[in-house]
Amino acid sequence: MSKVTVYSTQNCPYCRMAKAFLEKNGVSYESIDVGADEKAAKKMIELSGQRGVPVITVDDKVIVGFDARRLNELFGSTAMPDVHDVLIVGAGPAGLTAGVYCSRKMLNTMIVTENIGGQALESWAIENYMGYRMISGEDLMKKFEEQARMLHIRLELDRVVSAAREDDLFVVTTASGNRIQARALILTQGNKPKKLGVADEDKYLGRGLSICATCDGPLYKGKRVAVVGGGNAALQTALEMSKLAASVILIVRSTIRADPLYVEKLNAIPNIIVHKQSQVAALHGDTFLSGITIKDEKGAEQVIDLDAVFIEIGWLPNTEMVEGLVDLNEKKEIIVDINGRTSAPGIFAAGDVTNVRSKQIIIASGEGAKAALEAYEYLGQQR
Repeated sequence: MSKVTVYSTQNCPYCRMAKAFLEKNGVSYESIDVGADEKAAKKMIELSGQRGVPVITVDDKVIVGFDARRLNELFGSTAMPDVHDVLIVGAGPAGLTAGVYCSRKMLNTMIVTENIGGQALESWAIENYMGYRMISGEDLMKKFEEQARMLHIRLELDRVVSAAREDDLFVVTTASGNRIQARALILTQGNKPKKLGVADEDKYLGRGLSICATCDGPLYKGKRVAVVGGGNAALQTALEMSKLAASVILIVRSTIRADPLYVEKLNAIPNIIVHKQSQVAALHGDTFLSGITIKDEKGAEQVIDLDAVFIEIGWLPNTEMVEGLVDLNEKKEIIVDINGRTSAPGIFAAGDVTNVRSKQIIIASGEGAKAALEAYEYLGQQR
């Protein structure tokens, strides 16, 4: 039997996904919290060359991140039913809600997703979801997941790479090579984070450059960090990192666009320095990131020594796999009507991947319910 070790941090959603995958497939593993154990963190970095979690070791193999394809190759099962009534792509607020509604309508439902919780997982604190005065994104999505798992929904941790119509069915292909057939398709795959667009960005990703502060933040206790962005997510990250890091630099391309509540909190934190009208012009370091150059609106440059940069500059829709299958707008968002129907009969969409203007958890959840009810109506008409 292989020796499996998962290096993780307490609030990392992708670490939780990796552990859930291993548990589902009956794989025993040792879990090590590198946010609390500095010696273990150093060992993880030596093994993987990464300052990001999760890192999974399987005997002498090292897997960086929640790599669904690689984990499926090692431990997964490809056995699938012939045809599902509904296939849902994505398991954020919209996808999980759609799954619950489909299951309650007694539809044979499957969800395929890279992670459970989607973009909501990266919210440090949610204060505008009804029923909760304040709850973390991870805790809220855990409750969504628990409700979905109580029902007859098959949930596969995998990445969809293409979708097509074949006669009266939709066929989805995943990164691990599975072909899944369904009579109706609900697209809720959400967004992916924008990149800075500077040289060597990929080189430093996981080596001081991070897109998930809830995952990697604990690795930078007492360090110097920067947060790039001026919206709610950026200010939330800066506020939370100020409790861990020695200093936080907030780099805002234009002006701060966050809610007044976050701005008020930001102004009261002494170890956060704000650079407005500025952007990251270059990244510096050898193996790991050790500094950045920022440029202001007048073109003046400044080199800043630091240990990590957390990117919070927005999101792009995950729609490459459905281009040509459904109509997209100029932002590459899926165009839906008021009931979640796309341009293609039998395909529905909900959440942040659509052209619905407001990107909020509570709105995505409602849109997921609408898409599920429309899929049920569509299948009834087909029968």
